[in-house]
Amino acid sequence: MGVSLVSVEVRKGDINSALKVFKRKVAASGHIDELKKRREYTKPTTKRRLQKQKAVRNNELQIKKDKLLNLY
Repeated sequence: MGVSLVSVEVRKGDINSALKVFKRKVAASGHIDELKKRREYTKPTTKRRLQKQKAVRNNELQIKKDKLLNLY
């Protein structure tokens, strides 16, 4: 992933709107998400386990939704 710098021009001394735009651009660029991921190391087995748990939950929810739709 390449480095993408975020910059904002302050117009007419309006720092509040520039800060709002800056926050939006930083969130869209993914810098904060990347920092959160790098805070602590997650073992590959833990990642796989969490991914499997998430898939099981999503599958159970989908089954419940399908059952509800079949009732009507």
